[in-house]
Amino acid sequence: MSPGELQRLAEGCRLQRLARGDHVFRVGEACEQFHVTVMGQVKLYALSPQGQEKVIELIGPGNTFAEALMFTGKPYIVNAQALTDTLLLSVDKQAVVGEIERDARFAMRMLAGISRRLHGLVHDVQAYALHSGMQRVIGYLLRDLPEEADDAASFSLADAGCATAPAPERREWRVCLPVSKATIASRLSLTPEYFSRVLHDLEAAGLIAIDKRDIRILDAVRLARHTLQ
Repeated sequence: MSPGELQRLAEGCRLQRLARGDHVFRVGEACEQFHVTVMGQVKLYALSPQGQEKVIELIGPGNTFAEALMFTGKPYIVNAQALTDTLLLSVDKQAVVGEIERDARFAMRMLAGISRRLHGLVHDVQAYALHSGMQRVIGYLLRDLPEEADDAASFSLADAGCATAPAPERREWRVCLPVSKATIASRLSLTPEYFSRVLHDLEAAGLIAIDKRDIRILDAVRLARHTLQ
């Protein structure tokens, strides 16, 4: 974005500091802005009629949410709550619409971001329907590895069984769970007990080492191929 674009958008932005447990919005409230997590963690969740909570998405630093719904003119359909002390940037709908009217390329960039989010959600639905609980946990542990992590792209569950893929040199990587295991389990549509059991099974197999929320991936390739053995 150009300095002029940033300046105009900034006039429609506001920063919020949220304490752990504070809500960004609730179901039914008007959606007139989208949000960027600057620091901290935000969860999007829904409640069943019985009061059971289902975590839909975890939004970490640098990620956005609610931009697609903002254009529909409809109220929020999920709840958003800070899981840690969080700094949030909210961007007003009118500021975004103004930039779209000035330059169609801005709209294309917005569409690209929304499309990436949709692709991620479709991938999640596919994982819930086609992958075992073990595969979901492994996929979660491997998804945020850096690009140089022994060719991280080759660690996707879809590619893990490729017999022709070269076996990179073994290297350890560290993953820090950003929120509680119970929250991550809900995100993966698993019970907290099952999530913890899978982690301990992977540790017993020599694939990871657990120290509270810090997890060392001892062999990323073997971990990706674990459920195919």
